Amino acid sequence: MKVVGIAGSNVGSKTRTAMDYTLKIAREKYPDAEVTLVDLAEYEMVFSDGRNYWDYEGDTKYVTETIMAADAIIIGTPTFQASIPATLKNIFDLLPVNAFRDKVVSMLVTAGTAKHYLMLEQQLKPILAYMKAHIVQTYVFIEEKDFHRKEIVNDDVLFRLERLIDDTVQLVDAYAEIRKAKDVEYDF
Repeated sequence: MKVVGIAGSNVGSKTRTAMDYTLKIAREKYPDAEVTLVDLAEYEMVFSDGRNYWDYEGDTKYVTETIMAADAIIIGTPTFQASIPATLKNIFDLLPVNAFRDKVVSMLVTAGTAKHYLMLEQQLKPILAYMKAHIVQTYVFIEEKDFHRKEIVNDDVLFRLERLIDDTVQLVDAYAEIRKAKDVEYDF
């Protein structure tokens, strides 16, 4: 199983911190999984111009092909101006409309206040649904108060991150079984 974590911003540290915790849990609990972090702050991405993702070069090609090869994607995003960052939106624009078909996508969000949880419900989930993702319905919302000196200090957040990983892997396994049963029906 290939799991790709996306740290969806090119600024700040809280989302990257949360992704590091999350992917550490994934590697410890599921050592057979191939876990990759794509931190958008570490790549020189070009803006989408309508080409197919495989026609881009350099970092843009690497990032999009890494995402497309994943079985599961964990999106970590901060909340900026009650919305997703442009760097994350650009990723969605670079990929085809059916990019997440047969992929499980789970999410974690960092925000300054609890009021920003609606961003995920009203913006991110509809984009993922449009792109045909199997969305893990529960997500982890992490507020400013849950961090101290680039560490997560709220044990409940750590518990929820662990549960997010478990839910993601279980959903990948469930959909793999469903696809396998469907393939048997066609007998070719």
